[in-house]
Parts: sequence; structure tokens; C-alpha cells
Amino acid sequence: MNLHGKSLLAGVLGQPGVKTFRAMNPATAVALEPDFHEAAMEEVSRALEAAASAFATYRTCSGADRAKFLEKIATEIEALGDALLQRANAETGLPLARLTGERARTCGQLRLFAQVAREGSWVDARIDPALPDRQPLPRPDLRRMLLPLGPVVVFGSSNFPLAFSVAGGDTASALAAGCPVVVKAHRAHPGTAELVGGAVTRAVAACGLPAGVFSLVHGGGSTVGIAMVKHPAISAVGFTGSHTAGRALFDAAAARPHPIPVFAEMSSINPVFLFPGALRERGAAIAQGLLTSFTLGVGQFCTKPGIVFAVRGPETDAFMAKLGELVRAAPNATMLTSGIRDSFQENRAKITGVAGVQPLAAGAAVADAAKTEGQPSVATTTVKDFISHPALATEAFGPFVLVILADQLADFAAGAAALEGQLTATFHATAADSAGVRPLLAALEQKVGRVLLNGFPTGVEVCHAMNHGGPYPATTDVRFTSVGTAAMLRFARPVCYQALGEELLPEPLKNSNPLGLLRLVNGQPTRDPIS
Repeated sequence: MNLHGKSLLAGVLGQPGVKTFRAMNPATAVALEPDFHEAAMEEVSRALEAAASAFATYRTCSGADRAKFLEKIATEIEALGDALLQRANAETGLPLARLTGERARTCGQLRLFAQVAREGSWVDARIDPALPDRQPLPRPDLRRMLLPLGPVVVFGSSNFPLAFSVAGGDTASALAAGCPVVVKAHRAHPGTAELVGGAVTRAVAACGLPAGVFSLVHGGGSTVGIAMVKHPAISAVGFTGSHTAGRALFDAAAARPHPIPVFAEMSSINPVFLFPGALRERGAAIAQGLLTSFTLGVGQFCTKPGIVFAVRGPETDAFMAKLGELVRAAPNATMLTSGIRDSFQENRAKITGVAGVQPLAAGAAVADAAKTEGQPSVATTTVKDFISHPALATEAFGPFVLVILADQLADFAAGAAALEGQLTATFHATAADSAGVRPLLAALEQKVGRVLLNGFPTGVEVCHAMNHGGPYPATTDVRFTSVGTAAMLRFARPVCYQALGEELLPEPLKNSNPLGLLRLVNGQPTRDPIS
């Protein structure tokens, strides 16, 4: 497919820019055609204002119409065929098999959000009918539901060029909630962004929606990105990426005359706690699972386990020996960008340079700089040193894990207390270990957004019950998830209607319940109409 390298501004191509850039194939260090043009600030403003204009219409679209739109986006993405996968492979170095699965996830979550939008009960309609005869004072008729928040800026992520980018979870959930979206394409995979952006733009036209419902903008994060966040037309921001960039967006949004929410997923080292019983029963299997998890995607997953706690003893010695053997045999692989590779190496050196940290093993082959490779490695330290040196909690975004050795099981609690907010925490334990797991679980519930038993955190299921979030610095708002259908709640706000007549009420709040929603009436869930 021929790429034009321009922004897609409410259905219209942007103009050639003064500044241009090219994507780089990380495996070959070869620049990829074509040139991509950074949008001028007046073009960015035009896209944002078009989104604000489109909101007046799009917010009133029925759930059924939004569902059709989301399903059409999925169909258009699938129609791109292998060209999309090949371009994404060239821009990211991710294997075609991984990208094929990611495309399926992207389209699957679009269709899942379509189901939720079509059914409609997500608006959380609550009705307390009037009690005119109540003493000492009557109660007025009160009805509450969620409404779309407004236009949303979404920042494409580096590590998921499909599932967390142009038509990824942030975009899908915002569109499902009734919010227009302006995407800031990630500079590492602009061609992939253009292809998917074209699919969304075609879906907008096919569904007869206002063109401003979607735009795709190319440009720098510190220039175009910050300008988008500060623009008065924008009501919220969705972001997945580094702590530095996420915090910059959060601060810019908070400094506005009218601050807006930033839902940023930023940093997590996802602790794993290995209990002695589990290591005795299946230590070798846990070592293999850990290796697979922390090297999956070359360690470039936000849920990659970065630290592992274990109690000194023969079962831990055997586990460490097996893990070292597996790591030494593990191959190097191409990372997403040279910048991510350099940051990984810098942060790994920062960790391993702390006094008391000892290398355990590294891949046998030296990483090839020309191929932007990351080398799997593991090091060890003690709980005491982990608590004493905050640098050991640095996220090394790549194929590295730090094993933290405890003298006794009680030290796990001290290690957990030293943690900042995390996306996940994992236990490997047997029934015999449950007495030690229970108090640690209670402590970690205050630190993380998802707790796992006898698994690994790098699989994030897209479903109704998933929570992909956590206390700062894992995210900027611990109350919400960026994966799963509850992600829609980020882009909605409650409005209460008092004593409005039936003719003025939104359909979800009418007595007849014309949409057949599950509603809370006098505190009881029901789909029945109000007589």
C-alpha cells in the first residue's frame, strides 16, 4: 500500500510539513519510506475544534449506532490484510505471529466494546421516583446516568502498535462512550498508524458520522502532544508509555485554567513472590515460566515481572540454578527502537551498579547494536538492600529481572511495603503456603491493581472483569482500568436530573425503559418499566 505520510484531520489530509521524519526498521537500522510530515499547530487546532464540533452530534448517537461504527472499524482493519502486518513488522521488529495476534485482539476489543454500547446498561441508570407524601419532607423525582465526557486525545504506545495505539483500547472505549478521538501517532510506527487511521476514517464516512469524530496527527510529544493536551476543546487524555512522558502530560493538563483528567499508564515492576512450597513442588517449571514472562516481547510489556522475591534455602538454590541455565541459553531479540534499547541498558546498569547487587546470568550471545537487540539477564540482591536503595525499584523496560533474596518468609512483607504502586503482583504458592500468602495479599491489595496466583502477569485478558491499572506511578488514576469494558467509565461523567418530565428525560431514564436497560430503581436492579 502507498503511504502519504500526512495527518488525517477530520477526513482531510494535512499539508506537507516544514518538519519531516521517517520510521526506522530497528532490526536493520534502515530508514523506511515515506517521509512523514509533522502537523502545523493550526492543523492540530483544526482537528481538535472539529472534534468539539462533532461531539454535539456524536454524543447523541444511540448505542446501536456507536456499535455499528466500532464493528465497521474492525472490518476495515481486517480488510487491510497482510500489508498492515508487514508494515508493523518493519517499523517495530515484532514478529508477524505476534502482530497477527495483536490485530485479532484489537478487532476483538472493538467488537466487545460494540456489544457493551449496543446493550447500553453501562450508563448506570439510577432512578429514585418522587415520594410526594413522604414526611417530614417529600422527595423529588431523581434520576442519574453517565454521559460522554467530551473529545479525547489518545497517545499511541510504542509496544503495542495496534492494540494500544490508533484503534486500540483507549480509542475504542472513548468512541464507545460517545467521545470523539484525536490520536497522536507514535513516531516509531507512523506507517502502521496511517494505515489504521485510514481504516477508522473510512468507517466514519461509511457510518455517516461527522468527520471530526476521528483525526490522526503526526508530531512530537513535547510539542504537538502537549499542545493537544492544553487545547480547550479537549476533555480527557488516554496515554500508555513512560513515566516521564505521562507525568509531563498529567502536569500540563492539571495546569490548564480548566484542568482535565489524564488516564496514563506509566510504570510498573510487577513483583512476584515465590513461596517455598511452590518452589519445592515445581521450581523448574516456575523458572521456565518466569523466563518466558520477562523475555516475552523482549521484556517490553508493561506487565513484565521485574522483581522476584524468594526465601533462601535449597529449593531457592535449585530454582536459581535452573533460571541461570535458562537465561544463558535464551536468545537476544530486536527491541522496538534504539531509544528504548538504550534506556533499557541505562536502567539495567543503574540497578546492577548498586552495591550488593550480583549478576546471576546473561544470554550467551553479545547483543548486536546494529539490530537494536536486548540481551536477557538476571541479577540478585537482598531484601535489606532493596529497601535501602530505591534505585533497585527502577523499571528496566526490557528482558531483565532482579531476584531479591529474603532470610525468612516474614521479610516478604517488608519488601512489599517498600514498593510503590504497581499494575500487578503475583504469588506462587501451594495450599500449605496460604497462611503466609493471606497477610501479604491484604498488604498488596493497597499497592496493586491485579493479583495473580500461580501464573504470570504478562497475559492481560480483554474482558468485563479485567483491571489494568494501579496506584501511582503505575497510573495517574487508581480508580480506573485501561483494559476491559470498564475502561469506558474513564470517558463518562454522571448527571442527575431532578423533577424533569418524561418528555425531557434521556431514553435510559424514561419510565417505559424503551432500551430495556438494567437499571437501579429504588435501589433494586431491574429491567422492568416504571408504572
